[in-house]
Amino acid sequence: MTLSRLLARVAAPAAVLVALAAPALAGPTCTTAARDTWIPEDQMKAKIAEMGFKDIRSFEVTKGNCYEIYGHDKDGRKAEVYFDPTDARIVKQEID
Repeated sequence: MTLSRLLARVAAPAAVLVALAAPALAGPTCTTAARDTWIPEDQMKAKIAEMGFKDIRSFEVTKGNCYEIYGHDKDGRKAEVYFDPTDARIVKQEID
């Protein structure tokens, strides 16, 4: 068997595995509401601080229409948190 045929046999199943794993790696969907109904980013950042999150090194809008932060919780633990941008509720969080 040639190297190119061997690579073709390995690459196809690997591509399928990546495609199947992608949804599990993606963040949650937070809202389908129109963007003009979302809490403005500056107000949302203030709400997040009031919730006790600090040292925010990243604040972004995800493909799932969430506000997502990377920072620390009130106890200083690393936090990745997804918020619904319409009501500031936590949809998903990972605390280390």
